[in-house]
Amino acid sequence: MSSPDLDPAPLRAFLDHRFGPAPMAELARISGGQSNPTYFVTHGARRMVLRKQPDGPILRGAHAIDREYRVMAALGQHGVPVPDTILFHENPETIGTPFYLMERLDGRVFNDCSLPGVPPVERKAMYEAMAEVMARLHAVDPDAAGLADYGKPGNYFERQVRRWTKQLRASQSDPIPELERLADWLPDHIREDDGMSCVAHGDFRLGNLMFHRDEPKVIAILDWELSTLGHPLADLGFCGMTWHTSPDEYGGIRGLDLASLGIPDLTAFQTHYRVHARPTPPLQDFHVIFSLFRFAVIFVGISDRARAGTAAGANARDVASLARSFAQRAAEMI
Repeated sequence: MSSPDLDPAPLRAFLDHRFGPAPMAELARISGGQSNPTYFVTHGARRMVLRKQPDGPILRGAHAIDREYRVMAALGQHGVPVPDTILFHENPETIGTPFYLMERLDGRVFNDCSLPGVPPVERKAMYEAMAEVMARLHAVDPDAAGLADYGKPGNYFERQVRRWTKQLRASQSDPIPELERLADWLPDHIREDDGMSCVAHGDFRLGNLMFHRDEPKVIAILDWELSTLGHPLADLGFCGMTWHTSPDEYGGIRGLDLASLGIPDLTAFQTHYRVHARPTPPLQDFHVIFSLFRFAVIFVGISDRARAGTAAGANARDVASLARSFAQRAAEMI
């Protein structure tokens, strides 16, 4: 099996040179994901995942797969469940862009946060496992992990609000009134910086976790493209969007009977996180509102890439319509 958008010949030649001659039995694009194209690759007995930059012009600082590789390689040495990294290849001449390889894990990934087909008692355990692995990530000392320079410490939310507002202003998509309202509201409601800093995933949600095939255990945190040094409440707030969005809004759980499903409410979830985390202030509405704003701006960017024909996800046009929905959810919380 091969992927029609990636020529297998130069990749196989590279893998043969690196690992020794072997058949390349699989090269298949993985569905999902809106940014960095991702593929299953089987070369001889090696079952791997290849992640590359998208084709075409790249904005400065975007699609930094070298950062993804670096942070996974570092965190894997400090008890954070991530796939084992294999190699990073910077030369774009091999397959058209830089890429990296990591081990392929067998597990379960859920894009629907109601966890269909999972028994209620296991749903509760899976949400608790999600809180615990987030706490484990935030407990890693960036200095000890060699990540002291992975981002700028302090004033995270101030810098992030400025960054995503700038990206919104640069968009060519039609303006969304609710999103413009949020861009005006957020700078006036940033809490005073408390000095907390950690490795923040930046896209921490159920859909970016891989669970054990038979147990409610997280075996890998995936998709590190937006990771940086940040504030733990940024990840907790981003994860909290799930409770504020409906099933047709990226698989949220708003409006569902959580008790019958066995899913904890947001208060119970963040309490479980704080029990397992280093001392962390309580989650505030601001953190969820900011996360909804940021994800809405990301969806706007997907819309822009879809118009330009460079979006990585096949469903980019559909996902882009969620920008307004997420902005509306955030505006409801103001």
